[in-house]
Amino acid sequence: MSPALLAWARRVPLRTRVVAVFALGSVAVSALVAVVTWNLTTKYMLQQREDGVLRQATMNAQLVEAALQRDSAGLGDLLTGLASSPEAAIFVRQRAGWSTRRAVTEGIGPADLPPALIAAAARGDTARQRLRVRGIPVVAVAMPLPGTGEQFVEVFPLRELDRTFRFISLTLIAGIVVSGGLGASLGLWAGRRALRPLTQLTAAAARVAGGDLGARLPVRRDPDLGPIAAAFNETAADLQARVERDARFASDVSHELRSPVTTMTAAMEVLVRRRDEVPPAARHAIDLLDTDLRRFRRLVGDLLEISKVDQGAFRLSAERLDLGELAANVVARSCPGVPVRTDGACPVLGDRRRLEQAVSNLVDNAERHGRGLVGVTVSGAHGRARLEVDDAGPGVPAAERERVFERFARVSDRARHVDDTGSGLGLALVAQHVRLHAGRVWVTDRPGGGARFVMELAGFAGGWFAVGPEERIESGGEP
Repeated sequence: MSPALLAWARRVPLRTRVVAVFALGSVAVSALVAVVTWNLTTKYMLQQREDGVLRQATMNAQLVEAALQRDSAGLGDLLTGLASSPEAAIFVRQRAGWSTRRAVTEGIGPADLPPALIAAAARGDTARQRLRVRGIPVVAVAMPLPGTGEQFVEVFPLRELDRTFRFISLTLIAGIVVSGGLGASLGLWAGRRALRPLTQLTAAAARVAGGDLGARLPVRRDPDLGPIAAAFNETAADLQARVERDARFASDVSHELRSPVTTMTAAMEVLVRRRDEVPPAARHAIDLLDTDLRRFRRLVGDLLEISKVDQGAFRLSAERLDLGELAANVVARSCPGVPVRTDGACPVLGDRRRLEQAVSNLVDNAERHGRGLVGVTVSGAHGRARLEVDDAGPGVPAAERERVFERFARVSDRARHVDDTGSGLGLALVAQHVRLHAGRVWVTDRPGGGARFVMELAGFAGGWFAVGPEERIESGGEP
């Protein structure tokens, strides 16, 4: 098999290949049976027909020979009486020429027969041949009349036998088609039965990848499938325990840090108010400490927010919102003067605080890491509300577009890092909040240069879409 064909076969789904194998196997077996049946049946029926034709021709030749020996005056009537059907033809070659009884409809004559057949009878041999005369299948028998020195030729039509063969061939072909259909149905059933454990494994793995760490496979007693299910369940349980342990640790650390961070922030506010009273070197130290403390405080807040979702200790307060109005308010607070374009109302049902944080993080990401926010566009179509945040940076490399939504991810392109004071959790929080709202978020190139972060949520299309944590879907990457 050629490499191209092998590559194509690998791209075909396994279930399709199973169905194809069953269907082709059924067609091959039924075709083999049909060919054998056709050959045996046709050969047997033709042999029987030719033997019967030869016997009848021999008897007719004997009657013609006896009539010629007595008197040839009534030969025409005799030939007409001997014809087995209106389509049959009988010829007797005498010294004066041919005495014939031609077929009524087709008008078959001696000139329509092969010369070799007539020559064999003239040599004293009995000859038999199947042929088509004027499109009609016939069997011609030629034999000598020893008592008179003349030749007898009779043509027997095979129209009925030809119709029988056509019926048999159509029946066999229909049997092949039906067998192929039954094989495909059997293959589909067998494929579903055989691949059901694999389908369950894929569904469970997808649920785990989507955040449902409690997904498990049913335990089977099958010696082949049982170990796979047990290994998957054990792996999923270990993963769930580790994630819960890490989330609990992050939550505990965040909670423990909130009090000292609050104290440090209050003390820093006092220092900032009195920074003009200290020497320049001390003022510089206060500024650096204030910047790092703000970053640390934001990191603690983001960790606490993420840990709540990881532990399931959260609650969505859904309300009807206009995504365009929400985005305009966020941009007005963070980047006054940056245009927010909308094409009308884009209502969504969601948690205002989390959606505001998601939009704010996208805007902040454009300002800090994308060389400035260029514009925000909100639109709605096909029951979806869409928000696009454009920046003026170098864009996000294609290889980094999925990883950029991971926690503590950094884009490898140093040219994008205009401000490196971020916590590395902003976009991860965006992806998390969007998942909670049954939406999706990805990054692509902005026409004209830069990056475009796109967020899609279920919108209003004849009714409000209910959302909730059970409707989480995968985020990250361009669809």
